[in-house]
Amino acid sequence: MAGLEGTEQPRQRGATAAVRWSPTVEDELALKALDLYGNPTQGEVRLPSRPESAVAARRLTQTVVLRHWGLSGQLTEHAVLLVSELVGNAVRHTGARYFGLRMLRRRGWLRIEVRDPSRGLPCLMPVRELDVTGRGLFLVDKLSDRWGVDLLARGKTTWFEMRVADR
Repeated sequence: MAGLEGTEQPRQRGATAAVRWSPTVEDELALKALDLYGNPTQGEVRLPSRPESAVAARRLTQTVVLRHWGLSGQLTEHAVLLVSELVGNAVRHTGARYFGLRMLRRRGWLRIEVRDPSRGLPCLMPVRELDVTGRGLFLVDKLSDRWGVDLLARGKTTWFEMRVADR
């Protein structure tokens, strides 16, 4: 996935200079998303229920999973993809003004939750090879170790969990 790996710096000819780290544009945007919406590891952050909020949710996920928790690039890619799918469902199917995003890490696991005010349950549909829509929960089912939905007094939380190697 673009933006997850560091950018290669061109070699300087002649003199040996210390390579100075500078944040990529993606890192800067991710930090701005943290400043704007808050840290989803410290509590639920509210995002407007608009398609462009999926970008902010992906950036927050990338920053937390890769930078804060120091997990692998592949695990980060999967988590970012799954967050995008859950956010897409919340934006597309609930009619809400806001949705919530929360990320939890405990020994051997990470858990990411998307809360919305709808009590309509997501449905895992069979996916055929040529289908161009309806693959979101299929991906969540295949790439996560566990996923589910918790009904709340007002709405629901759709979540997924992934095993992680603790150092």
